Amino acid sequence: MPLSAFDEMTGVQESGPSPSGPSPSGPSPAEVREAYAALKTWLDTTPPEHFDTRRSQAELFFRRIGITFAVYGDNESTERLIPFDIIPRVLTKPEWGFLERGLKQRVTALNMFLADIYGPQECIKAGIIPGDLVYRNPHYRLEMRDFEVPHGKYVHIAGIDIVRTGEDQFFVLEDNARTPSGVSYMLENREVMLRLFPELFSKHRVSPVEAYPDALLATLRSLAPMSAARDPTVVLLTPGRFNSAFYEHSFLADKLGVDLVEASDLFTKDDVVYMRTTEGPRRVDVIYRRIDDDFLDPLVFRPDSVLGVPGLMSAYQSGSVTLANAVGTGIADDKAVYSYMPEIVRFFTGEEPILHNVPTWRCREKDALSYVLANLGDLVVKEVNGSGGYGMLVGPHATKREIEEFGRKLRHAPDGFIAQPTLALSTCPTFVASGVAPRHVDLRPFVLSGADDIRIVPGGLTRVALKEGSLVVNSSQGGGTKDTWVLDG
Repeated sequence: MPLSAFDEMTGVQESGPSPSGPSPSGPSPAEVREAYAALKTWLDTTPPEHFDTRRSQAELFFRRIGITFAVYGDNESTERLIPFDIIPRVLTKPEWGFLERGLKQRVTALNMFLADIYGPQECIKAGIIPGDLVYRNPHYRLEMRDFEVPHGKYVHIAGIDIVRTGEDQFFVLEDNARTPSGVSYMLENREVMLRLFPELFSKHRVSPVEAYPDALLATLRSLAPMSAARDPTVVLLTPGRFNSAFYEHSFLADKLGVDLVEASDLFTKDDVVYMRTTEGPRRVDVIYRRIDDDFLDPLVFRPDSVLGVPGLMSAYQSGSVTLANAVGTGIADDKAVYSYMPEIVRFFTGEEPILHNVPTWRCREKDALSYVLANLGDLVVKEVNGSGGYGMLVGPHATKREIEEFGRKLRHAPDGFIAQPTLALSTCPTFVASGVAPRHVDLRPFVLSGADDIRIVPGGLTRVALKEGSLVVNSSQGGGTKDTWVLDG
């Protein structure tokens, strides 16, 4: 395997697809980025059977502690392990500093945008974003119009997906502002690596991620209503054990030291939320909810929901409880809204975007639709409300029939799609069945917005497309995860 195939390790763009092969060796260490130099030596000098043993131990660890995710519609199994790759992804301190500045700017703009579209709507009046894109969006909640959310923050926990190209440029692939998941894997991946490869950590100064639960709890506490007690009660609201991310819900509740509750554990009285306890009702001040808007309150949204708490929205709008994230943040996840983020950042912050979008064609626009239809075989086409790698076309990997079918979808409902070029995504060394091979990766850092500050632990969830040549990193589509190292110095 030529060393240049691993462009995150060398900074050299991969010129074309490379077959799987053994661990890289031979080229001069000068070709390796300084951040990867010790890792390269480790890969070259470690016997392959050591990797096999450690990978088996990692899988055993994950099985014992129950790190699984559910796959809806999967007839073979209701739960799976997310594959874990034992070779970490490495970022330098300057690279992380750049990402951190860009993430803070972007999440600040997202919060200002949400406050505006549910308030004065200056961005619509100024023509920054089309009004119909907001008003007709299924995630735009009229119930939130002119409601001042606690401390003026809508997105308290954001997961911003970042990709890096072979040319060493970072781009935002999408924003996750509703109920972003995956932080438990970031934390557990680090714990596994510390257990299995202590000798590797002794050769690197890796910034810790273990402070995330403390940072999250501090963020949630800071968002408590002004009427809350000095020691506000925080709970994590889950749909229950059949939810695909239930492991993460229980994991985070345990790490935060807060109660994990379902709808039946809560009730409202006089516009105040209470939790049932063995010692009687206890007032709740902050709800970290992992339930989508539609299911939060059957009196306001879906009347058939058994996952929500009747009266919750009334209590929320009375100001007696904080919901994290706020109701109505899902519009920021919309991929058509995403395409306007450069303009949104400039309008609300007065600054040029630090992190750029992937170039995007809005199929709702006539000229863009014509271009996309003529070039479907070269583009990635996504549903504006899609997620998890579903509802998309990867043109270069699609069959002629799939391209024709997607073309019909676009002509029928162009407003529901955007298109992007197939970027030359960077590759990291990844341990696969035949040895060490390049695989495409992305990164999901987690951004916490409290009442007065923004916190980001140095790292995030690196997702890896384990199938050779694949650009889809989602776990539901066969992707795996890696530990993400930000070097401190």
